[in-house]
Amino acid sequence: MSMAYATAVRTARMQAVADAIDGDVGAGSLEIGTSGFGTVLAVLALADPCGTVSGGVLTMDVTPALEDSSANATGTAAEARIKDNSGDIIVSGLTVGTSGTNIVLTSTAIVATEPVTITAFTITEGNP
Repeated sequence: MSMAYATAVRTARMQAVADAIDGDVGAGSLEIGTSGFGTVLAVLALADPCGTVSGGVLTMDVTPALEDSSANATGTAAEARIKDNSGDIIVSGLTVGTSGTNIVLTSTAIVATEPVTITAFTITEGNP
């Protein structure tokens, strides 16, 4: 039988994540990379505060659109991570894709100097 956490506990855990992202002065950042982060494809500044938490879900603020106007490199987006303003990794192993992932992009085919746009961005605290 697997463990399950109460919604209030899951929400508190996600609030702790949001607080860690926002803890430094200034906004955190989202890095999108190839598999294993062999290449950082794009770096996007997050909103400050980064988002809202409800029901164990951190919904990142993507309004106005969260965008990197000029991608760092060319490649296929495979994963992402969030850093605080000091550059400390707060969350890693985020999924990226065009639907059904933590981070929804307009395309996973990223081209250097072209824009990278996030259309949705959520992190759900699951039941391990």
